[in-house]
Parts: sequence; structure tokens; C-alpha cells
Amino acid sequence: MALAAYRIAKNTLPDYNHRFSPKKFTQPQIFVCLVLKIFFKTDYRGIVAILDDSPDLCKAFGLCLIPHFTTLQKASRRLLSSQSANKLLEITVRVIQKNKKIKLAAVDSTGLEARHISKYFVRRKRVKQLEIYENTYYSRWPKLGISCDCSNHMVLSVITVRGPGVDINQFERIVAPAAEKYNIDQILADAGYDSESNHRFARDRLNIKSIIPPKHGRPTLISKPLKGKYREMMRKKFDKKTYGQRWQVETVMSMIKRNQGDCLRSKTYWAQNREMMLKVLTHNIGIILLVKELFYRACPVQFFKQFLRHCNLLITIMVLMLN
Repeated sequence: MALAAYRIAKNTLPDYNHRFSPKKFTQPQIFVCLVLKIFFKTDYRGIVAILDDSPDLCKAFGLCLIPHFTTLQKASRRLLSSQSANKLLEITVRVIQKNKKIKLAAVDSTGLEARHISKYFVRRKRVKQLEIYENTYYSRWPKLGISCDCSNHMVLSVITVRGPGVDINQFERIVAPAAEKYNIDQILADAGYDSESNHRFARDRLNIKSIIPPKHGRPTLISKPLKGKYREMMRKKFDKKTYGQRWQVETVMSMIKRNQGDCLRSKTYWAQNREMMLKVLTHNIGIILLVKELFYRACPVQFFKQFLRHCNLLITIMVLMLN
């Protein structure tokens, strides 16, 4: 994970932000420390302690001096800004997606926990005699919206907002950055994004075939047409087979929450946005390792040479038997 993150940051970020910087650490090295913080599910103090106890891990990306935890916290504001984070995200996708052609993409959003809490105290008993549980409601929480490539689970674009909120007005903000960088043929979304304006934005402006079930609003009679040309088209000619691939983006959300955790350690609004962006970057780097590094390690060149040798021997035996 450290090596993959270091390669991506080395090709994206300059070594130093300013010519008069102390030059104790490079920006790619700091980015690797931030990725490892998410990977180990710890905070700034925790990753500093892990690096201090792991000299071989530090040698992997050339870290000679362990940074202070405040150095990482301050550097995250600069390295995970919108411009730098989106550039890093684009580089991670290019490692897997050599061309800009994407046949099928999907959009979804999810909420994350704003703090670590015990599930027992969330669902606690009010009175032991009544045997009922108290319902706890939260007014605000961090919300993550993504678009992903359904073929490889790579995240293409990200928005970070504050929930609760409807998904209809977030469709353009999620799809537009991905459409600027990649040629998307079709895009899938659930009924929360159903609106005629979203269909027009995807089909007329971006030339992307949108597939969204027309279930928003009050139910109407079957004989009564829906408002909007594209929503009525969805009702009459809905592609259920292609829409069945929308579970791919649900898998991406599940991977992020299971691997990086569904709870944020940051307290402020902007810090939580940066942490959600860092979770997505760590997810993409993990996909790169799964597709490239681990696959080629499991299937080295020697394996293919031996496989071909055995195939040639088997063919020779079959020819002799036929003769």
C-alpha cells in the first residue's frame, strides 16, 4: 500500500510546496503517511507511533525522519484540497483505465458516522419493565457521493456534503466532473436521483444514456403519462438487465466502509470532507494493488513458462497416441 501510494503521489505532486521549505519530508512521503493512517484505521498520533515502530515500512518510501503528528494534520489541509485531491483521484483511475472510454458507470451516496459511538448506547433500553428501546435520531452527518466504473470499482468522481438531504440536486455535481475526464456511455442511479432535469443533463448536455427508475413523487395511474419525455421513456422501456448492475456502486460503498471504517475521526466540517476524500483515494489504491500487484505476484512469468511447457508435452503425447 505504501509503495503504490508513493508511486502515484510521485507522479502527481511536486517534492516540495515551496523552494524555501525545510525539506525534511517530501509531499509524496506525507501523502503516504496519510494513506497509511486510513489503512490502519488510526489517527495522526497513531500513525506516527506505527511508523516509529516500523523502520522497514519507512524505508519503503524513503522516510528517514518520522514527522510530528501536527505536521501531518497541517499538511492534509494542503494535500487534500479539492484541486490536489481530484488530481490524485484522476491519476489512480488512469493506472487501471488506460483509455478514457467507460461503458457503464453508477452513482450513489451514503452517510458516515461523525464520531465513534457504542451501538449499545445508540439502541439502549428506556425502561427495563417495558422492554422497549429508545430511538436515537441524528440531525446532521457527513455524506459521501461518488460515481464509479462498474467494470473495476474505481471511483471516478466524489462530492462531500452534509446530510440529511435529497439526492436529486447532487446528480449534476457528481456526474459532471467524471464526464469531463472520461467518455461514459451509460450511467445508472437509483430512484433518489429521478427527475426530468437530471435526464436532460445526462442525455442532452453530456450525451450519456441515463437509466433511473421513474419512482419519484406520488404514484400515479398506469394509464396516466409521467411528466417529462425521458421519465415516460423510463416507464415504457426500462432496461432492467443493465440497471441490475447498479449493485456495483453499492459494493464500492461497502468496500469503503468495511476496509476504511464507517466512522470519521475528524471533528470539523472541512476536516471531515478531507477524511472522506482520503478514504476514497485509499480505496482506489487498494483496487490498483488487487488488479495489478497481487495478480502478477500470484501469476509470475515462470508459471506461464511451465504451463506452456506442459501444454506442449501434452500435445506431443496426444499426437503420438493418434498415430
